[in-house]
Amino acid sequence: MNLPTLRQLHYLTTLVEVNHFGQAAERCFVTQSTLSAGIQDLETILGTSLFERTNRKVMPTALGLEIASRAQHILSLSADLVDLAQSERNPLVGRIRIGVIPSISPFLLPKVLPTIRSTLPELEVVLIEDQSERLLSSLRSGEIDLAILAFPFDIGDLNKQLFAEEQFWVALPKKHPLAKKKQLTATDLPLDDLLLLSEGHCMREHALSACKLPSTSHRMSMQGTSLYTLIEMVAGGLGITLIPEMAINSDMVKHADISVRPLISQGNKPMRSLGLVWRPSYRRVATLKELAQLFSKILS
Repeated sequence: MNLPTLRQLHYLTTLVEVNHFGQAAERCFVTQSTLSAGIQDLETILGTSLFERTNRKVMPTALGLEIASRAQHILSLSADLVDLAQSERNPLVGRIRIGVIPSISPFLLPKVLPTIRSTLPELEVVLIEDQSERLLSSLRSGEIDLAILAFPFDIGDLNKQLFAEEQFWVALPKKHPLAKKKQLTATDLPLDDLLLLSEGHCMREHALSACKLPSTSHRMSMQGTSLYTLIEMVAGGLGITLIPEMAINSDMVKHADISVRPLISQGNKPMRSLGLVWRPSYRRVATLKELAQLFSKILS
């Protein structure tokens, strides 16, 4: 029996995710013709069409979606075979691929990486920055081993371990009237001036929750693609925004011409949790625990 290769399954899951041959080929680090040929070979092996193709777009069939889902599971298990073999030799040796969301990576990584290098010198850490949903997709397909996310966030059947909590702060222009207050509540905030990250960033939802606003609110006047962009907008007097506590002492904030004030809500501090996420089949538990302890100690 002629069976699909892991490479062909990787092509399939990537193409289903992006629905574009060129973008899928870039993600798989192959030419578009190579990826297209791999998909055609896979369809020949399976004896069915997996995609509907037109001059303008490519779209998976219902069967293609089902096969891609199973392919993703196969890829995940194959990646875990390698992890299992490595962890049997030494759980703190080898390569580990960690995905991190943009609202965490510039503030957490400079703090933890030097400690990881000194305490776990034989552990090679590969970092990938992306939005939460795409990191979960990469996690399930075996492209990464762990993800560092902010919660609450729906991770489905994946496992998680929280290692820290942090409150939200309000960033506002130095001459803003609210800068005279020592702390702010959601009711203090001029919502028409609230700047948020664009859709797809989980911190956007966390900020809306902190302000008791629905996700469908249209009162925000501007959206940014990064916290750096939002902070520069605030410094330019274009509005206010919310930032996580770990960003307060970063160079990005300290060198910006802004004021920051803690946000409270009914006497409590609106918080988000930080945690590690991994596949249930992932076996490097000792590595997970060591990293979670390091992150927790550094952020405490």
